[in-house]
Amino acid sequence: MLRHLTSAALRRLAVTAVALATAAAATVIPAVPAHAAAFKVLVFSKTAGFRHDSIAVGTQAIRDLGSANDFTVDATEDSNAFNTSNLAQYQAVVFLNTTGDVLNDTQQSAFQTYVNGGGGYVGVHAASDTEYNWPFYGQLVGAWFNSHPAIQQATVRQEDRAHPATSHLGTTWSRSDEWYSFRSNPRPNVRVLQNLDESSYSGGGMGDHPITWCHPQQSGRAFYTGLGHTQASYSDSNFRTLLLGGIRYAAKAAHADCRPETGYTALYNGSTTGWQQAGPGSFSNSSGTLTSSGGMGMLWYSTKQFASYSLKLDWRLNGDSNSGVIVGFPATSDPQTALNTGHEVQIDATDTADKTTGAIYGFKAADIAARDAALNPPGQWNTYELLVEGERLQVFLNGTKINDFTNTDPARSLTQGYIGIQNHGSPDVVAYRNIRIKELTTVTPSPSPSPSPSPSPSPSPSTGTTSAIRGVASGRCLDISGASQANGAIVQIWDCNGQTNQRWTSTAANELRVYGNKCLDVSGNGTANGTAVSIWDCNGQNNQKWRFNSDGSITAIAANKCLDVVGSGTANGSRLHIWTCHGGGNQKWTRV
Repeated sequence: MLRHLTSAALRRLAVTAVALATAAAATVIPAVPAHAAAFKVLVFSKTAGFRHDSIAVGTQAIRDLGSANDFTVDATEDSNAFNTSNLAQYQAVVFLNTTGDVLNDTQQSAFQTYVNGGGGYVGVHAASDTEYNWPFYGQLVGAWFNSHPAIQQATVRQEDRAHPATSHLGTTWSRSDEWYSFRSNPRPNVRVLQNLDESSYSGGGMGDHPITWCHPQQSGRAFYTGLGHTQASYSDSNFRTLLLGGIRYAAKAAHADCRPETGYTALYNGSTTGWQQAGPGSFSNSSGTLTSSGGMGMLWYSTKQFASYSLKLDWRLNGDSNSGVIVGFPATSDPQTALNTGHEVQIDATDTADKTTGAIYGFKAADIAARDAALNPPGQWNTYELLVEGERLQVFLNGTKINDFTNTDPARSLTQGYIGIQNHGSPDVVAYRNIRIKELTTVTPSPSPSPSPSPSPSPSPSTGTTSAIRGVASGRCLDISGASQANGAIVQIWDCNGQTNQRWTSTAANELRVYGNKCLDVSGNGTANGTAVSIWDCNGQNNQKWRFNSDGSITAIAANKCLDVVGSGTANGSRLHIWTCHGGGNQKWTRV
């Protein structure tokens, strides 16, 4: 038996801090651990504006969290700590109620390189009231502060109960704090974890009001919460656990799917309407959580069959338990028939490679290295995305792709069928939350050849054309942030400079290539408004195909949506996504 989860967990616990190189100019107050901790965090609380009286208790709370959870904490208000050698020793940096302009250009550059290279950022409350003139920081924090009413009680609603910051909370949480409103809604670019019920307090005004969120930042991770104004917050066990989860996520000590998420419909989020039990055993339903007992049976969503879709669900194992998600089977009251006619995506703490977590059971093992790097151990929540397109099934664990399978068994088909979750047997206890689906209108089969692009009003640039692509509204060029060549690197607009990270080549396959082997890519094969655009290894899939139109727009062929500058931004660093074509200047481009 291969105990992949156990070995992965042990490897994560064995991670130690990078070399302890601290800049002589930086005044850092260190905490000396009694033993080598798993990782190291820097708390930064410099203020150039309003100063919160909770900074001292907040710093101590993070120290206490570190002592109890195997990480060490340094604290500073000296911005000289933001240099390359000093930052290298930390897995995450916490901006604790910072305000105003706190870093100079050199320090900003060092911090941007640190995060994009894999470092973590945690912003607490007034961290969004910081560095208004630095576009990268606005992107990193997610949204800048706009205003707030008086401190009062409000209802916080949990949108994501799998993230380590929020998995301990119920569906709602009533507490007092200073409730920030923001200059823009971060939802298109982040995974919202919590939002505010504006009917529960006075002085909101955003409508859709995210208050805690996370997102990948190139090779790094970002987490922000608007909570944490008051001193009392830092003695609140629920808030301290939220803060701990955000730090552990940013430091890569825990994992979550923090990709932006829109357009999903709940199949289960507390109500079992539409679900039926097949076979022995059952699932209990409490507090928005389904928990298995007995078996071998299956709870399946019998209301509708699905053909092409993204299915997301959160799951948690207790110990060495067993379960799975079954897709693509016909209506049946026999769970074994579902297993024989559909495909099971396995959830199992220990088994052979083709029958453990991430495997298409009995058909294809997951990429074990990628799986282990993304996996939270038993007792913690994980998130699956099962992306079904034709006979192709891709499996994402906490946002990381771990399996890519194409069905060739004539007795089975993924092109139409039902969805179920397995209750395996009496020793196996597995819980599920927030089962949701997004039906897709475009199918990208694999490994069949990609279809030819739809006719366009005017031909694309001739094959082999290499040039910059300039936004009509901004006058700035399509640019890879930091000249990164990593998969997932951010695409933005920036002053045109003729560098290789702004040189795009059109190919006969309707790709837009940069660096020769990276393609402009719609993240996660998404088709929804707001889906981010990045670069990725060229792979021939339709989410890497683009059409130049006579009106100056560029269409993502798979999604049939336009390449769009987020928020009609014109500043350096404004990000790109796809959006319904509307003819606006932020969707118009020229070759230069």
